[in-house]
Amino acid sequence: MKLRTCVSPEGKFRYGVHKPRFKIINLREIDLVQVLGLDPAENPVENIRNFPAGDVEEAQGKWIFEIPNPFPFRGATYIDRNWADAKAADPLSITLPSPSATSMTNFLSKVLRCGKGGAKDIVNEAFAELPETVLLALAATSTDPEDLIRLAELSCEFVYDDQENVPLGLRYEEDAKGRQIPKVINHDLFEALVNNSYLPDIYKEVMVLRPGVQGSSEIVGEWPAERDSHVFEYLRRNSYIPWGHSASNIANDLVRYSIANLSDYDFEGLRHLYYQRTFIRFAEQLGIQIDARRKCLTLTELENLRQEIISQLDSQGTSFLQFDATLWGWNYGFDFAASGYRLHASHQQIHHQFAMVPKEVLQSEKENEKIAAYSCGDLVADFVRSYQERYNSSFFKDYVSAIMNNSRIDGKKDLPADLVVFDDDNVMLFVPKAQTSQWELQLMTTGQVGNILEADSNVRRSLNKGILTAMRVLTGLGARLITVIEYSKRIGVRDIDQRLLYSFLPKIPFSMGAFSEAESRYITGHYPEDFATACRQEFESQ
Repeated sequence: MKLRTCVSPEGKFRYGVHKPRFKIINLREIDLVQVLGLDPAENPVENIRNFPAGDVEEAQGKWIFEIPNPFPFRGATYIDRNWADAKAADPLSITLPSPSATSMTNFLSKVLRCGKGGAKDIVNEAFAELPETVLLALAATSTDPEDLIRLAELSCEFVYDDQENVPLGLRYEEDAKGRQIPKVINHDLFEALVNNSYLPDIYKEVMVLRPGVQGSSEIVGEWPAERDSHVFEYLRRNSYIPWGHSASNIANDLVRYSIANLSDYDFEGLRHLYYQRTFIRFAEQLGIQIDARRKCLTLTELENLRQEIISQLDSQGTSFLQFDATLWGWNYGFDFAASGYRLHASHQQIHHQFAMVPKEVLQSEKENEKIAAYSCGDLVADFVRSYQERYNSSFFKDYVSAIMNNSRIDGKKDLPADLVVFDDDNVMLFVPKAQTSQWELQLMTTGQVGNILEADSNVRRSLNKGILTAMRVLTGLGARLITVIEYSKRIGVRDIDQRLLYSFLPKIPFSMGAFSEAESRYITGHYPEDFATACRQEFESQ
Protein backbone atom coordinates (compact mmCIF):
# COMPACT_ATOMS: atom_id res chain seq x y z
CA MET A 1 0.00 0.00 0.00
CA LYS A 2 1.32 3.44 -0.94
CA LEU A 3 1.63 5.92 1.90
CA ARG A 4 -0.20 9.25 1.66
CA THR A 5 2.86 11.52 1.66
CA CYS A 6 4.37 13.91 -0.85
CA VAL A 7 7.89 12.69 0.05
CA SER A 8 9.32 9.89 -2.07
CA PRO A 9 12.28 7.60 -1.29
CA GLU A 10 14.00 9.18 -4.31
CA GLY A 11 14.25 12.40 -2.31
CA LYS A 12 11.68 14.28 -4.39
CA PHE A 13 8.18 15.66 -3.86
CA ARG A 14 5.23 14.07 -5.61
CA TYR A 15 1.80 15.62 -5.94
CA GLY A 16 -1.20 15.74 -8.27
CA VAL A 17 -3.16 18.24 -10.32
CA HIS A 18 -6.92 18.24 -10.95
CA LYS A 19 -7.90 19.38 -14.48
CA PRO A 20 -11.70 19.25 -14.31
CA ARG A 21 -14.00 18.60 -17.30
CA PHE A 22 -17.57 17.59 -16.51
CA LYS A 23 -21.29 17.85 -17.29
CA ILE A 24 -24.03 18.34 -14.69
CA ILE A 25 -27.62 17.24 -15.41
CA ASN A 26 -30.03 20.08 -14.74
CA LEU A 27 -32.74 18.90 -12.31
CA ARG A 28 -34.26 22.33 -11.59
CA GLU A 29 -38.00 22.65 -12.28
CA ILE A 30 -38.70 26.39 -12.37
CA ASP A 31 -36.92 29.64 -13.25
CA LEU A 32 -36.83 32.35 -10.59
CA VAL A 33 -35.57 35.21 -12.71
CA GLN A 34 -35.38 38.49 -10.75
CA VAL A 35 -33.94 41.96 -11.15
CA LEU A 36 -30.74 42.40 -9.16
CA GLY A 37 -30.35 46.13 -9.79
CA LEU A 38 -29.58 48.64 -12.54
CA ASP A 39 -26.52 49.11 -14.74
CA PRO A 40 -24.94 52.56 -15.45
CA ALA A 41 -27.48 53.10 -18.28
CA GLU A 42 -30.38 52.38 -15.90
CA ASN A 43 -31.11 49.04 -17.57
CA PRO A 44 -32.16 46.16 -15.32
CA VAL A 45 -29.56 43.54 -14.37
CA GLU A 46 -31.18 40.13 -14.07
CA ASN A 47 -30.05 36.83 -12.57
CA ILE A 48 -30.96 34.90 -15.73
CA ARG A 49 -27.51 33.28 -15.94
CA ASN A 50 -28.29 31.46 -12.70
CA PHE A 51 -31.14 29.59 -14.41
CA PRO A 52 -29.80 27.78 -17.50
CA ALA A 53 -32.35 26.04 -19.72
CA GLY A 54 -30.34 22.86 -20.20
CA ASP A 55 -27.53 20.84 -18.66
CA VAL A 56 -24.35 22.60 -17.52
CA GLU A 57 -21.01 21.69 -19.06
CA GLU A 58 -17.58 22.74 -17.84
CA ALA A 59 -15.16 22.11 -20.69
CA GLN A 60 -12.03 23.43 -18.99
CA GLY A 61 -12.24 23.97 -15.25
CA LYS A 62 -9.47 25.70 -13.36
CA TRP A 63 -6.59 23.58 -12.20
CA ILE A 64 -6.24 22.67 -8.55
CA PHE A 65 -2.97 21.18 -7.30
CA GLU A 66 -3.32 18.53 -4.58
CA ILE A 67 -0.24 18.05 -2.41
CA PRO A 68 -0.38 15.29 0.23
CA ASN A 69 1.16 16.51 3.45
CA PRO A 70 4.57 14.96 4.19
CA PHE A 71 2.88 13.60 7.33
CA PRO A 72 -0.36 11.76 6.41
CA PHE A 73 -2.10 12.67 9.67
CA ARG A 74 -2.04 16.32 8.54
CA GLY A 75 -4.13 15.77 5.42
CA ALA A 76 -3.53 17.52 2.10
CA THR A 77 -3.13 21.02 0.69
CA TYR A 78 -5.02 22.36 -2.34
CA ILE A 79 -3.62 25.24 -4.40
CA ASP A 80 -5.84 27.16 -6.80
CA ARG A 81 -3.66 27.80 -9.87
CA ASN A 82 -5.36 31.09 -10.80
CA TRP A 83 -4.84 32.55 -7.34
CA ALA A 84 -1.29 31.23 -7.08
CA ASP A 85 -0.25 32.46 -10.54
CA ALA A 86 -1.27 35.98 -9.53
CA LYS A 87 0.98 35.78 -6.44
CA ALA A 88 3.83 34.27 -8.49
CA ALA A 89 3.85 37.45 -10.58
CA ASP A 90 4.51 39.46 -7.40
CA PRO A 91 5.60 37.31 -4.42
CA LEU A 92 6.35 40.37 -2.29
CA SER A 93 2.63 41.15 -2.29
CA ILE A 94 2.21 38.26 0.18
CA THR A 95 1.81 40.53 3.20
CA LEU A 96 -0.86 41.74 5.59
CA PRO A 97 -1.49 45.44 6.33
CA SER A 98 -0.71 46.96 9.71
CA PRO A 99 -3.70 47.77 11.91
CA SER A 100 -5.12 51.23 11.29
CA ALA A 101 -5.02 53.89 14.00
CA THR A 102 -8.29 54.02 15.96
CA SER A 103 -9.45 56.55 18.55
CA MET A 104 -13.00 56.79 19.90
CA THR A 105 -11.91 59.66 22.17
CA ASN A 106 -10.96 61.77 19.15
CA PHE A 107 -14.19 60.86 17.40
CA LEU A 108 -16.41 61.72 20.36
CA SER A 109 -14.51 64.94 21.04
CA LYS A 110 -15.26 66.08 17.49
CA VAL A 111 -18.88 64.95 17.49
CA LEU A 112 -19.61 66.40 20.92
CA ARG A 113 -17.56 69.51 20.03
CA CYS A 114 -15.80 69.47 23.37
CA GLY A 115 -12.20 69.12 22.20
CA LYS A 116 -9.84 66.37 23.28
CA GLY A 117 -8.95 66.88 26.93
CA GLY A 118 -11.95 69.13 27.53
CA ALA A 119 -15.28 68.14 29.02
CA LYS A 120 -13.78 64.84 30.14
CA ASP A 121 -16.93 63.87 32.02
CA ILE A 122 -19.02 64.12 28.83
CA VAL A 123 -16.68 61.76 26.95
CA ASN A 124 -16.60 59.36 29.91
CA GLU A 125 -20.40 59.32 30.01
CA ALA A 126 -20.51 58.61 26.27
CA PHE A 127 -18.10 55.69 26.71
CA ALA A 128 -20.24 54.26 29.50
CA GLU A 129 -23.26 54.23 27.17
CA LEU A 130 -21.53 52.47 24.26
CA PRO A 131 -23.00 49.06 23.34
CA GLU A 132 -21.10 46.00 24.57
CA THR A 133 -20.06 45.06 21.04
CA VAL A 134 -18.53 48.49 20.46
CA LEU A 135 -16.68 48.32 23.79
CA LEU A 136 -15.17 44.95 22.86
CA ALA A 137 -14.21 46.13 19.38
CA LEU A 138 -12.48 49.18 20.85
CA ALA A 139 -10.71 47.15 23.54
CA ALA A 140 -9.21 44.92 20.86
CA THR A 141 -8.43 47.52 18.19
CA SER A 142 -8.02 51.00 19.67
CA THR A 143 -4.56 52.52 19.41
CA ASP A 144 -5.41 55.47 21.68
CA PRO A 145 -4.23 55.08 25.30
CA GLU A 146 -7.01 57.48 26.43
CA ASP A 147 -9.63 55.14 24.98
CA LEU A 148 -8.07 52.19 26.72
CA ILE A 149 -7.84 53.91 30.11
CA ARG A 150 -11.53 54.77 29.91
CA LEU A 151 -12.35 51.18 28.98
CA ALA A 152 -10.14 49.87 31.79
CA GLU A 153 -12.14 51.90 34.29
CA LEU A 154 -15.32 50.30 32.94
CA SER A 155 -13.86 46.78 33.19
CA CYS A 156 -12.63 46.72 36.81
CA GLU A 157 -12.08 48.84 39.92
CA PHE A 158 -8.67 50.42 40.61
CA VAL A 159 -6.91 51.74 43.69
CA TYR A 160 -5.35 55.10 42.74
CA ASP A 161 -2.56 57.33 43.99
CA ASP A 162 -4.28 60.41 45.48
CA GLN A 163 -1.71 62.81 44.09
CA GLU A 164 -1.22 61.81 40.43
CA ASN A 165 -4.27 59.62 39.81
CA VAL A 166 -1.96 56.74 38.88
CA PRO A 167 -3.29 53.21 39.47
CA LEU A 168 -1.51 51.44 42.33
CA GLY A 169 -3.43 48.18 42.16
CA LEU A 170 -6.88 46.65 41.85
CA ARG A 171 -9.78 46.72 44.27
CA TYR A 172 -10.35 43.21 45.69
CA GLU A 173 -13.48 41.43 46.90
CA GLU A 174 -14.30 38.11 48.53
CA ASP A 175 -15.65 35.30 46.36
CA ALA A 176 -18.10 32.55 47.41
CA LYS A 177 -15.22 30.50 48.84
CA GLY A 178 -13.84 33.36 50.92
CA ARG A 179 -10.89 34.06 48.61
CA GLN A 180 -9.77 37.59 47.74
CA ILE A 181 -10.15 38.15 43.99
CA PRO A 182 -9.88 41.27 41.79
CA LYS A 183 -13.16 43.15 41.38
CA VAL A 184 -13.64 42.69 37.64
CA ILE A 185 -16.89 44.16 36.31
CA ASN A 186 -16.69 43.01 32.68
CA HIS A 187 -14.49 39.96 32.14
CA ASP A 188 -14.53 39.96 28.33
CA LEU A 189 -13.69 43.66 28.22
CA PHE A 190 -10.95 43.15 30.81
CA GLU A 191 -9.33 40.31 28.86
CA ALA A 192 -9.44 42.11 25.53
CA LEU A 193 -7.87 45.21 27.11
CA VAL A 194 -4.96 43.51 28.84
CA ASN A 195 -3.97 41.94 25.52
CA ASN A 196 -3.85 45.33 23.75
CA SER A 197 -0.25 46.58 23.61
CA TYR A 198 -1.43 50.23 23.48
CA LEU A 199 -2.82 50.03 27.02
CA PRO A 200 -0.43 52.18 29.13
CA ASP A 201 2.20 50.05 30.83
CA ILE A 202 1.17 50.97 34.37
CA TYR A 203 -2.32 49.62 33.65
CA LYS A 204 -0.86 46.42 32.19
CA GLU A 205 1.21 46.07 35.34
CA VAL A 206 -1.59 46.39 37.88
CA MET A 207 -4.25 44.56 35.83
CA VAL A 208 -2.38 41.48 34.67
CA LEU A 209 1.44 41.49 34.81
CA ARG A 210 2.25 41.82 38.51
CA PRO A 211 2.91 38.38 40.07
CA GLY A 212 -0.17 37.22 41.94
CA VAL A 213 -2.76 39.37 40.18
CA GLN A 214 -3.82 36.43 37.99
CA GLY A 215 -3.86 33.91 40.82
CA SER A 216 -1.63 31.82 43.03
CA SER A 217 0.69 30.24 40.43
CA GLU A 218 4.11 29.95 42.03
CA ILE A 219 7.25 31.35 40.40
CA VAL A 220 9.71 28.43 40.48
CA GLY A 221 12.38 29.58 38.03
CA GLU A 222 13.98 32.80 36.88
CA TRP A 223 16.21 34.07 34.11
CA PRO A 224 18.02 36.85 36.02
CA ALA A 225 17.31 40.53 35.45
CA GLU A 226 20.42 41.29 33.40
CA ARG A 227 21.08 42.97 30.04
CA ASP A 228 17.58 44.48 30.00
CA SER A 229 16.02 41.04 30.23
CA HIS A 230 14.09 39.15 32.89
CA VAL A 231 11.98 35.98 32.64
CA PHE A 232 9.93 34.09 35.25
CA GLU A 233 8.89 30.44 35.21
CA TYR A 234 5.35 30.13 36.52
CA LEU A 235 4.05 26.74 37.70
CA ARG A 236 0.47 25.94 36.68
CA ARG A 237 -0.13 23.15 39.18
CA ASN A 238 -3.76 22.49 38.35
CA SER A 239 -3.56 22.84 34.60
CA TYR A 240 -5.67 21.73 31.67
CA ILE A 241 -2.52 19.74 30.83
CA PRO A 242 -2.39 16.58 33.01
CA TRP A 243 0.30 16.75 35.72
CA GLY A 244 0.55 20.53 35.35
CA HIS A 245 2.69 22.70 33.14
CA SER A 246 5.12 25.59 33.32
CA ALA A 247 5.11 28.94 31.55
CA SER A 248 8.28 30.89 30.86
CA ASN A 249 6.89 34.41 30.97
CA ILE A 250 8.58 37.77 30.47
CA ALA A 251 8.69 39.30 33.97
CA ASN A 252 6.53 42.25 35.00
CA ASP A 253 9.41 44.74 35.15
CA LEU A 254 9.58 44.60 31.33
CA VAL A 255 6.93 44.94 28.64
CA ARG A 256 7.28 42.52 25.73
CA TYR A 257 3.98 42.20 23.87
CA SER A 258 5.48 42.20 20.39
CA ILE A 259 8.23 40.26 18.64
CA ALA A 260 9.67 43.60 17.53
CA ASN A 261 10.44 44.38 21.21
CA LEU A 262 11.82 40.93 22.07
CA SER A 263 15.63 40.74 22.17
CA ASP A 264 17.78 37.71 21.38
CA TYR A 265 18.68 37.58 25.07
CA ASP A 266 15.01 37.67 26.12
CA PHE A 267 14.35 34.73 23.85
CA GLU A 268 17.35 32.83 25.16
CA GLY A 269 15.86 33.22 28.64
CA LEU A 270 12.43 31.98 27.58
CA ARG A 271 13.97 28.86 26.05
CA HIS A 272 16.59 28.37 28.79
CA LEU A 273 13.85 27.91 31.39
CA TYR A 274 12.25 25.23 29.17
CA TYR A 275 15.54 23.36 28.77
CA GLN A 276 16.39 23.76 32.45
CA ARG A 277 13.06 22.51 33.82
CA THR A 278 13.00 19.57 31.41
CA PHE A 279 16.53 18.47 32.25
CA ILE A 280 15.86 18.87 35.98
CA ARG A 281 12.72 16.71 35.68
CA PHE A 282 14.65 13.96 33.88
CA ALA A 283 17.47 14.16 36.42
CA GLU A 284 14.95 13.71 39.25
CA GLN A 285 13.56 10.57 37.62
CA LEU A 286 17.10 9.19 37.30
CA GLY A 287 18.04 10.01 40.90
CA ILE A 288 20.78 12.44 39.84
CA GLN A 289 21.69 14.83 42.65
CA ILE A 290 21.28 18.46 41.59
CA ASP A 291 22.76 21.45 43.37
CA ALA A 292 20.29 23.88 41.82
CA ARG A 293 18.04 25.17 44.58
CA ARG A 294 17.18 28.88 44.23
CA LYS A 295 19.47 29.48 41.25
CA CYS A 296 19.48 29.48 37.47
CA LEU A 297 21.85 26.98 35.85
CA THR A 298 24.56 28.48 33.68
CA LEU A 299 24.80 27.35 30.06
CA THR A 300 27.78 25.18 30.98
CA GLU A 301 25.97 23.63 33.97
CA LEU A 302 22.95 22.97 31.78
CA GLU A 303 25.02 21.16 29.16
CA ASN A 304 26.89 19.16 31.80
CA LEU A 305 23.58 18.06 33.31
CA ARG A 306 22.27 17.04 29.88
CA GLN A 307 25.36 14.92 29.24
CA GLU A 308 25.04 13.23 32.66
CA ILE A 309 21.37 12.42 31.94
CA ILE A 310 22.33 10.91 28.57
CA SER A 311 25.03 8.84 30.27
CA GLN A 312 22.64 7.56 32.93
CA LEU A 313 19.99 6.70 30.33
CA ASP A 314 22.58 4.75 28.35
CA SER A 315 23.35 2.62 31.41
CA GLN A 316 19.90 2.41 33.05
CA GLY A 317 17.60 2.48 30.01
CA THR A 318 14.25 4.26 29.93
CA SER A 319 11.75 1.57 30.92
CA PHE A 320 11.34 2.99 34.43
CA LEU A 321 10.68 6.58 33.30
CA GLN A 322 7.19 7.81 34.15
CA PHE A 323 7.56 10.88 31.91
CA ASP A 324 9.42 10.36 28.65
CA ALA A 325 8.23 13.09 26.27
CA THR A 326 8.17 16.87 26.15
CA LEU A 327 5.35 19.25 25.30
CA TRP A 328 6.09 22.83 24.21
CA GLY A 329 3.91 25.47 22.59
CA TRP A 330 3.55 29.19 22.02
CA ASN A 331 0.42 31.26 21.43
CA TYR A 332 1.50 34.62 20.05
CA GLY A 333 -0.96 37.46 19.62
CA PHE A 334 -4.58 37.89 20.64
CA ASP A 335 -7.84 39.13 19.18
CA PHE A 336 -11.39 39.31 20.44
CA ALA A 337 -14.34 39.69 18.05
CA ALA A 338 -17.09 42.15 18.92
CA SER A 339 -19.49 39.19 18.84
CA GLY A 340 -17.69 37.75 21.86
CA TYR A 341 -15.70 35.12 19.98
CA ARG A 342 -12.16 34.78 21.30
CA LEU A 343 -9.93 34.35 18.24
CA HIS A 344 -6.71 33.19 19.90
CA ALA A 345 -5.43 32.14 23.30
CA SER A 346 -4.57 34.91 25.75
CA HIS A 347 -1.24 36.52 24.95
CA GLN A 348 -0.46 39.38 27.37
CA GLN A 349 3.31 39.25 27.87
CA ILE A 350 5.16 36.93 25.50
CA HIS A 351 5.32 33.50 27.10
CA HIS A 352 5.88 29.84 26.24
CA GLN A 353 4.20 26.83 27.81
CA PHE A 354 5.83 23.47 28.42
CA ALA A 355 5.29 20.22 30.27
CA MET A 356 6.34 16.61 30.55
CA VAL A 357 4.13 13.91 29.05
CA PRO A 358 3.78 10.54 30.81
CA LYS A 359 4.41 7.28 29.03
CA GLU A 360 1.08 5.80 30.14
CA VAL A 361 -2.17 6.74 31.83
CA LEU A 362 -4.35 4.60 34.10
CA GLN A 363 -7.36 3.10 32.36
CA SER A 364 -10.38 4.67 34.04
CA GLU A 365 -12.40 1.51 34.67
CA LYS A 366 -9.55 -0.90 35.38
CA GLU A 367 -7.36 -0.02 38.31
CA ASN A 368 -4.21 -1.89 37.29
CA GLU A 369 -4.35 -1.44 33.51
CA LYS A 370 -2.91 1.43 31.50
CA ILE A 371 -3.24 2.90 28.04
CA ALA A 372 -0.61 4.86 26.12
CA ALA A 373 -0.57 8.60 26.84
CA TYR A 374 -0.77 10.92 23.83
CA SER A 375 2.02 13.10 22.50
CA CYS A 376 1.78 14.76 19.07
CA GLY A 377 5.32 13.56 18.33
CA ASP A 378 4.00 9.99 18.50
CA LEU A 379 2.05 10.64 15.29
CA VAL A 380 5.31 11.49 13.55
CA ALA A 381 7.00 8.41 15.02
CA ASP A 382 4.21 6.09 13.85
CA PHE A 383 4.44 7.42 10.30
CA VAL A 384 8.25 7.36 10.24
CA ARG A 385 8.15 3.67 11.18
CA SER A 386 5.59 2.94 8.46
CA TYR A 387 7.69 4.79 5.90
CA GLN A 388 10.84 2.96 6.97
CA GLU A 389 9.09 -0.43 6.76
CA ARG A 390 7.54 0.39 3.36
CA TYR A 391 10.59 1.88 1.63
CA ASN A 392 13.53 0.74 3.78
CA SER A 393 14.59 4.39 3.91
CA SER A 394 14.76 7.23 6.44
CA PHE A 395 11.79 9.56 5.98
CA PHE A 396 13.57 12.61 7.33
CA LYS A 397 16.64 12.00 5.18
CA ASP A 398 14.36 11.81 2.15
CA TYR A 399 12.41 14.86 3.34
CA VAL A 400 15.57 16.96 3.56
CA SER A 401 16.62 15.75 0.10
CA ALA A 402 13.21 16.63 -1.34
CA ILE A 403 13.43 20.13 0.11
CA MET A 404 16.92 20.63 -1.30
CA ASN A 405 15.93 19.16 -4.72
CA ASN A 406 12.65 21.05 -4.93
CA SER A 407 11.04 22.03 -8.23
CA ARG A 408 8.26 24.59 -8.48
CA ILE A 409 4.70 23.28 -8.37
CA ASP A 410 3.81 25.33 -11.47
CA GLY A 411 6.79 23.87 -13.34
CA LYS A 412 8.26 27.26 -14.21
CA LYS A 413 12.04 27.18 -14.52
CA ASP A 414 12.55 30.96 -14.60
CA LEU A 415 11.21 31.58 -11.08
CA PRO A 416 12.77 30.74 -7.68
CA ALA A 417 12.23 27.16 -6.46
CA ASP A 418 14.04 27.33 -3.11
CA LEU A 419 11.89 26.51 -0.06
CA VAL A 420 14.58 27.31 2.53
CA VAL A 421 14.35 30.61 4.41
CA PHE A 422 17.29 30.17 6.81
CA ASP A 423 19.70 27.38 7.71
CA ASP A 424 22.91 26.70 9.58
CA ASP A 425 24.91 23.62 10.53
CA ASN A 426 22.13 22.26 12.76
CA VAL A 427 18.69 23.41 11.62
CA MET A 428 16.71 24.42 8.57
CA LEU A 429 13.79 26.88 8.48
CA PHE A 430 11.67 26.29 5.40
CA VAL A 431 8.26 26.55 3.79
CA PRO A 432 6.59 23.10 3.76
CA LYS A 433 5.50 21.91 0.33
CA ALA A 434 1.99 21.35 1.72
CA GLN A 435 1.17 24.21 4.09
CA THR A 436 -1.55 23.56 6.68
CA SER A 437 -1.83 27.26 7.40
CA GLN A 438 -1.59 29.60 4.43
CA TRP A 439 1.63 30.98 5.91
CA GLU A 440 3.03 27.89 7.66
CA LEU A 441 6.77 27.63 8.26
CA GLN A 442 8.63 24.65 9.72
CA LEU A 443 11.93 24.37 11.57
CA MET A 444 13.71 21.02 11.56
CA THR A 445 16.99 19.68 12.88
CA THR A 446 19.13 18.50 9.98
CA GLY A 447 21.03 15.95 12.05
CA GLN A 448 19.56 13.00 13.95
CA VAL A 449 18.31 15.05 16.90
CA GLY A 450 14.77 14.12 17.91
CA ASN A 451 14.20 16.04 21.15
CA ILE A 452 15.84 18.71 23.27
CA LEU A 453 17.63 16.11 25.41
CA GLU A 454 19.48 14.96 22.29
CA ALA A 455 20.30 18.58 21.40
CA ASP A 456 23.70 19.79 22.59
CA SER A 457 24.37 23.46 23.34
CA ASN A 458 25.14 24.26 19.69
CA VAL A 459 21.91 22.67 18.45
CA ARG A 460 19.89 24.40 21.18
CA ARG A 461 21.42 27.72 20.14
CA SER A 462 20.44 27.01 16.53
CA LEU A 463 16.91 26.07 17.59
CA ASN A 464 16.57 29.33 19.50
CA LYS A 465 17.77 31.34 16.52
CA GLY A 466 15.58 29.43 14.08
CA ILE A 467 12.39 29.86 16.13
CA LEU A 468 12.99 33.57 16.70
CA THR A 469 13.88 34.07 13.02
CA ALA A 470 10.63 32.42 11.96
CA MET A 471 8.60 34.65 14.26
CA ARG A 472 10.39 37.81 13.14
CA VAL A 473 9.81 36.90 9.50
CA LEU A 474 6.11 36.10 9.95
CA THR A 475 5.37 39.17 12.06
CA GLY A 476 7.41 41.27 9.63
CA LEU A 477 5.04 40.12 6.88
CA GLY A 478 2.10 41.20 9.04
CA ALA A 479 1.04 38.04 10.91
CA ARG A 480 -0.45 38.93 14.30
CA LEU A 481 -1.82 35.59 15.54
CA ILE A 482 0.63 32.67 15.44
CA THR A 483 0.51 29.24 17.07
CA VAL A 484 3.80 27.34 17.37
CA ILE A 485 4.03 23.65 18.31
CA GLU A 486 6.83 21.17 18.81
CA TYR A 487 6.83 17.59 17.47
CA SER A 488 9.41 15.69 19.50
CA LYS A 489 10.57 12.11 19.78
CA ARG A 490 10.06 10.24 23.03
CA ILE A 491 13.17 9.79 25.13
CA GLY A 492 15.00 6.54 24.50
CA VAL A 493 13.48 5.78 21.07
CA ARG A 494 16.36 4.53 18.91
CA ASP A 495 14.85 2.40 16.17
CA ILE A 496 13.90 5.33 13.93
CA ASP A 497 15.39 8.55 12.60
CA GLN A 498 12.89 11.10 13.94
CA ARG A 499 13.98 14.74 13.82
CA LEU A 500 12.83 17.51 16.13
CA LEU A 501 10.28 19.60 14.23
CA TYR A 502 8.55 22.91 14.95
CA SER A 503 5.48 24.10 13.06
CA PHE A 504 4.58 27.82 12.87
CA LEU A 505 0.88 28.30 12.11
CA PRO A 506 -0.26 31.89 11.53
CA LYS A 507 -3.97 32.65 11.48
CA ILE A 508 -4.82 34.70 8.40
CA PRO A 509 -7.79 37.14 8.67
CA PHE A 510 -9.46 35.91 5.49
CA SER A 511 -8.76 32.23 6.17
CA MET A 512 -9.43 31.32 9.80
CA GLY A 513 -10.55 27.78 8.98
CA ALA A 514 -13.87 26.11 8.24
CA PHE A 515 -15.19 22.68 7.24
CA SER A 516 -12.36 22.06 4.73
CA GLU A 517 -9.73 22.56 7.40
CA ALA A 518 -11.76 20.43 9.84
CA GLU A 519 -11.37 17.64 7.27
CA SER A 520 -7.62 18.40 7.02
CA ARG A 521 -8.10 19.87 3.52
CA TYR A 522 -6.06 23.08 3.48
CA ILE A 523 -6.81 25.70 0.81
CA THR A 524 -3.94 27.95 -0.24
CA GLY A 525 -3.73 30.86 -2.66
CA HIS A 526 -0.01 30.85 -3.43
CA TYR A 527 2.77 28.45 -4.36
CA PRO A 528 5.05 27.55 -1.42
CA GLU A 529 8.07 28.66 -3.46
CA ASP A 530 6.69 32.20 -3.72
CA PHE A 531 5.94 32.38 -0.01
CA ALA A 532 9.55 31.31 0.60
CA THR A 533 10.70 34.20 -1.62
CA ALA A 534 8.63 36.66 0.44
CA CYS A 535 10.03 35.20 3.68
CA ARG A 536 13.65 35.38 2.49
CA GLN A 537 13.17 39.00 1.44
CA GLU A 538 11.76 39.82 4.88
CA PHE A 539 14.59 37.92 6.62
CA GLU A 540 17.26 39.72 4.61
CA SER A 541 15.69 43.12 5.31
CA GLN A 542 15.85 42.70 9.11
